[in-house]
Amino acid sequence: MPQICELNTLPPKIRFAIVVAEWNRNITDKLLAGAVETLTAAGVPDENIDIAWVPGSWEIPVAVQRMADTCRYAAIIALGAVIKGETAHDRAINDGVTHGLMRIAIEHSLPVMLGVLMCDTLEQAIHRAGGNVGNKGVECAEAALKMARLLPALPTH
Repeated sequence: MPQICELNTLPPKIRFAIVVAEWNRNITDKLLAGAVETLTAAGVPDENIDIAWVPGSWEIPVAVQRMADTCRYAAIIALGAVIKGETAHDRAINDGVTHGLMRIAIEHSLPVMLGVLMCDTLEQAIHRAGGNVGNKGVECAEAALKMARLLPALPTH
């Protein structure tokens, strides 16, 4: 039988970081609430969750990079909401944020959860922040918890 690489429990004193954008705060507040509730329900104490607010989604990678550099966290959750406007500005932000977060994750061998909504309309964002499509903050926290159990069980050499 193949061996499953995953820890059954979270390592003790595990820490998570959440970087959340203030722009579209009516959406990001709900994403943050879902992420925090999911982490605490899994047994992560409030004091082991660090939250950093940034002005908008464009600034998320810089804060994630700084937090990743500390090597304190089992995972970092990035939360934001970019909603399409009349120009292509949203595409530039989405591409930059996505590529930046992936680069940080790979360079640090650190799970960086992409919880930045990239929607065409405010209605789509509402549906993904606790509406009828779920809550991306919850999904990212669940993925962060799974990765926090997986990575310590994987070989490093």
